[in-house]
Amino acid sequence: MPWYALLLAAVAAERGAELVLARRNARWSRERGGLPVDGGHYPWMVALHTALLPACLLEVLAAGRPFRPVLGWAMLAVVAAAQGLRWWCVRTLGRRWNTRVIVVPGLPAVTAGPYRLLRHPNYAAVAAEGAALPLVHGAWVTAAGFTLLNAWLLAVRVRCEEAALAPSRAPSTA
Repeated sequence: MPWYALLLAAVAAERGAELVLARRNARWSRERGGLPVDGGHYPWMVALHTALLPACLLEVLAAGRPFRPVLGWAMLAVVAAAQGLRWWCVRTLGRRWNTRVIVVPGLPAVTAGPYRLLRHPNYAAVAAEGAALPLVHGAWVTAAGFTLLNAWLLAVRVRCEEAALAPSRAPSTA
């Protein structure tokens, strides 16, 4: 169990690093005329993603969820792959990556890296991690709850992002 708490702490630290990077990138975007267009869903997304980590730990402790090696190691591999995909997205988008929807006027949509393969690869990484991280230690209620709520939020988020990107559909390899 202590190793699972350490895993969750490592994910929390990684999320903290993402927020620092997102703030820096938001400042860069605002300096170039970008404005957040989050459509009201952003606070709900922050709340859901913030609640995921303690919910994982609480379910494992309160319900006595055992570590099942076959499931746990497979889900840990999914978590690692999701992290790899997420950071590939971050690297590909560079200063344009953010936790908010911010489109810099005049910059074309990015179609390089994982964006060649998927329209929203970062959201695929978020969905995979959110389902797999609780299942590393058998927290299936958390996995199911997060997955359902995240699917609803991502539907809202993708509509918001697509509307914000609509004027900048010209392909870019950046």
